Amino acid sequence: MSGELQTTGEMVLEQQSVDILIVRGLIVTMSADRTIIEDGAVAIKDGAIVDIGQSTELRLRYLADRVIDASGKIVMPGLVNAHTHASMTVLRGLADDVALHVWLENHIWPAEAKFMSAGTIVLGATVAFAEMVRSGTTTFNDMYFFADEIALAAKGFGIRAIVGEGILDFPTPAMGSPQAALARTEELILKWQSDPLIRIAVAPHSPYSCSQEVLVQSQRMAQKYKVPLHIHVAETKREVEEAVAQTGLSPVAYLHEMGFLEMGVVAAHCVHVTSQDIGLLVEHGVGVVHCPKSNCKLGSGVAPIPELLAAGGCVGLGTDGAASNNRLDLLAEMGFAALLHKGVRMDPLAMHAYTLLEMATIGGARALGMGDAIGSLETGKRADLLLIDTSAPNMKPMYDAVSHLVYATDAGNVDTVIIEGRVIMEDRQLLTLNESATLDDVTALGATIRAARG
Repeated sequence: MSGELQTTGEMVLEQQSVDILIVRGLIVTMSADRTIIEDGAVAIKDGAIVDIGQSTELRLRYLADRVIDASGKIVMPGLVNAHTHASMTVLRGLADDVALHVWLENHIWPAEAKFMSAGTIVLGATVAFAEMVRSGTTTFNDMYFFADEIALAAKGFGIRAIVGEGILDFPTPAMGSPQAALARTEELILKWQSDPLIRIAVAPHSPYSCSQEVLVQSQRMAQKYKVPLHIHVAETKREVEEAVAQTGLSPVAYLHEMGFLEMGVVAAHCVHVTSQDIGLLVEHGVGVVHCPKSNCKLGSGVAPIPELLAAGGCVGLGTDGAASNNRLDLLAEMGFAALLHKGVRMDPLAMHAYTLLEMATIGGARALGMGDAIGSLETGKRADLLLIDTSAPNMKPMYDAVSHLVYATDAGNVDTVIIEGRVIMEDRQLLTLNESATLDDVTALGATIRAARG
């Protein structure tokens, strides 16, 4: 489709029609050449980025249904939260200040069995969508229960999601057995395979909660359908010690030995990994997801992310669930991760701001096998992006946009969120959710759970 003619000097240009044209922004592209464009513009049509460049040039080239003035704003890729349990917002703060095995076995798993139904899981996920979008997340990778219901809710809200039905060797709130969960996963892969926003993952919980048979079946299904294989790996020292006692191998080596580690595996945490483990993760192209706040809060330790990156590993960033973080704010996670690694190593160069921003955007996208579609602002990629308002006191003055995004920006600076070319939040207002009603509902549910727990 073409629009009116524009004259520039002796040239006559026929404008092309687009849905949205964002102009006059400071564009942080996260492309391979680290391009940053001052007074930049992004043209969007049919959910994709069709052009990016200088505002003056794109305003001549395109006729937009809607023009968004990004003056005083940073335009950047949407954040990729590469490991979540979104519905656990319902259990936020339920059991704090305990070790992971106590947290899981004595508190979380019993609470899930008692309180987590399809309805409560959808409500918790919806609260998570609002929290994540408000803090800049446009894609999340989830492992939980009632995956189809979460997928439907995410689709309705308009957020991009990879969703996996949690597979464990014991009954879950949704499934009576791991075989039932595997069968359900296959159904969901086929159901959602053509959707532009939703993708299904195969999601065995961990090497310690799934038998070798279930792990191998999970791996084969993921390979058959070319979908992500999402698992927790080497999160705690105790997990590693028990794995070595039972199998003679670290969790990473155990997975390697059975042929589990292949391209497409998304391994959350990887806190207690050796140099040999790192070599295996890199060799097989495993996407490692760093969840620093959750790991620190549960006293699990600090993952050797600088070593993983130096070895050529693919690393994304995740929040984990709200029950162990207790926030789903990837902007806050970036800053925390940077400071954590500098502090524990007593080295201010241990992690650079750009490295953290990569992990939260294109690194996370690559870890999920989606680097060709999201994670950077480039022609042909899906239109998932943020407008960050730089007018607030915490953003003034600004010498380096990347440094500001990691060390200064907070969720309150996220002004506008666009996912698949659709405006989901504008001027800090969510457009696809009755937020106040949702928060009232989850407050009431929290009161019920508190009363039932005495």
